[in-house]
Amino acid sequence: MKARGWIVGLGALLAVGAALAEQVTVLSAGAIEPGIRPALAAFEKASGHTVTLTFAAAPQIRERVSAGASFDLVIAPPAVLDDLAKAGKIGGNPARVTIGRVGIGVAVPPEAPLPDITNGETVKKLLLAADPLVFNRASTGLYVEGLLKRLELEAPTLPRTIREPDGAAVMEQVLRSPRSAVGIGAITEITLFRERGLQLVGPLPPEMQNFTTYTATLGAGAAASEAAQALLRHLGSAASQAGYVAAGIGPAP
Repeated sequence: MKARGWIVGLGALLAVGAALAEQVTVLSAGAIEPGIRPALAAFEKASGHTVTLTFAAAPQIRERVSAGASFDLVIAPPAVLDDLAKAGKIGGNPARVTIGRVGIGVAVPPEAPLPDITNGETVKKLLLAADPLVFNRASTGLYVEGLLKRLELEAPTLPRTIREPDGAAVMEQVLRSPRSAVGIGAITEITLFRERGLQLVGPLPPEMQNFTTYTATLGAGAAASEAAQALLRHLGSAASQAGYVAAGIGPAP
């Protein structure tokens, strides 16, 4: 009888634990994937909660949340979050945690010779020779588009330019392109494809470099969720921040 009572009691505790566990939904920009996945896995292990993670480019995040898609946490560039907060689609500024910033790098296909990108002039020559030149339509791609205009390279590169919706699609395109292909994207996204042979040439030189900062905040309906609030605090913890740096996400200035 004592053993049976102990089993019944354990079952009750497990049922209570299961009832307390929550599912937290997260919509995140893809550039921070190498750092955010380990942070979420650590949270699940420590808390017992389950996290459902969805990646999207910054413009898609804006569109989806504006259209009414509901997520407990949203991670995107601050400008996107500002617009969504003004529209009442997410929480306000006090409930934000900075993940870090990501720079732009150059990628070439497997076995392609590594080009010189040590200064602006060598990068200009590379862009003119690239066939195809591949970048996305998200935050990084918008910057590259502006850079080509400033360098007066938009017209000569346009016939050989391929625009993809997000960073992952850029890297897939470079992988299946000839050796003359050049991809430009978030350094963190390039590193995710190195196991498949994609080569990270390096970051753009300082005179051409641009960094995108990524910030996490609560969704409009998540303020009352203890699990969502706990996850937001976890993303800002010292352990999580150290993990971001290890994954190539720099601290925001």
